[in-house]
Amino acid sequence: MSALNARLTYLFNGYYNQTATHQERDELFQFIHASANDAELTALIHQAWNNLEINEPLFDPTKSMDMLNSILQNKAQQDDEYKIRPPDSNKLWIKLGVAAALMVFVGFGAYVFLNQKKQSNAKDIAKIKPAHDVLPGGNRALLTLANGKTIYLDNAQNGVLAKEGSTQINKTRDGQLVYEDGGNGSNNGAAAMNTVTTPRGGQYQLVLDDGSKVWLNSASSLSFPAVFTGKTREVEITGEAYFEVAKNAAKPFRVKANHTVVEVLGTHFNIMAYNDETVMKTTLLEGAVKISNMQNTSILKPGQRASLHQNGQINVIDDADADDAIAWKDGLFQFRDADIEAIMRQVARWYDVEVSYEGKVPEREFTGRISRNVKASELLGMLKYAGVNYKIEDKHITIMQ
Repeated sequence: MSALNARLTYLFNGYYNQTATHQERDELFQFIHASANDAELTALIHQAWNNLEINEPLFDPTKSMDMLNSILQNKAQQDDEYKIRPPDSNKLWIKLGVAAALMVFVGFGAYVFLNQKKQSNAKDIAKIKPAHDVLPGGNRALLTLANGKTIYLDNAQNGVLAKEGSTQINKTRDGQLVYEDGGNGSNNGAAAMNTVTTPRGGQYQLVLDDGSKVWLNSASSLSFPAVFTGKTREVEITGEAYFEVAKNAAKPFRVKANHTVVEVLGTHFNIMAYNDETVMKTTLLEGAVKISNMQNTSILKPGQRASLHQNGQINVIDDADADDAIAWKDGLFQFRDADIEAIMRQVARWYDVEVSYEGKVPEREFTGRISRNVKASELLGMLKYAGVNYKIEDKHITIMQ
């Protein structure tokens, strides 16, 4: 292996496995853009790709090589599609293809692979440094007690926050809200109802008094009793939540959302029920759930996803990718054949921004993942490599042709 190839392999490995310094990342991209021999560059990238020491591959090796080959062959496809091109566009297409292949990692803790379904003219694609930027969201939520008192959880001290009857409400050091019932849970009277609400740009995790765990995504809410009494455990959500329900066959767990009830005994599942989405989606990871509305009922098995349409129809997909559904819980944006509007709805909620479109909405679909801890410009910068332009002004993002 030549000294140049060894250096490129080292840089490539560091970039993929999140160990590269800022200087090493800059060196890698400077090499890509400065290379005068595209054939040699392509060969070196292939060798570096094969030599990768991958700790946690995003795709299996066969698919990874297929995708890399597809990107590196992009130039030939584009020559057929665009007959008139700027003199330097061929070189730019190869280099952008290589850069896209390297985008398995973006920033710190971020993985991404952007797959264009429709290509764009490359002459307008350039790395930008926005004058304005938006920081990502974080653990922010508002707790509303039964008496109407509100507590901002992001500012509250760790420890005991309040009591509802025999139930003690604690905020832990790792930012969770934990309900602990000091009684025996046998009281059949009306339970004190609490609500946790996350703003745009917020998320929160809580543990209910029965031990069930709930993760709330941004712009969401969960209403629940401080202690579960009676024969069922019932909660209600808006927005999106992931549940790990404690098993209790004697007390079924029911989640209400958008005039729909999801009933379980003990299971792991995700519900996405935002008002600005066209369908409500329930994805089951473990156990079984029954989904019911006024018109239809459906029982899900692990790996299935139910899409509830506004007309009441329920469609079930057998091979749903659970990772896509719960990536947000694990600190990731993850897209699979997502159009730009679907992506930007997530961006708007997590970064607490308004989104508008200048001209026609770009007709492209993307597959990939990236950390939710990056600034808005870093996420949008990846879309720019695929030909989607944007500008950030204060708390407003404009997507442009």
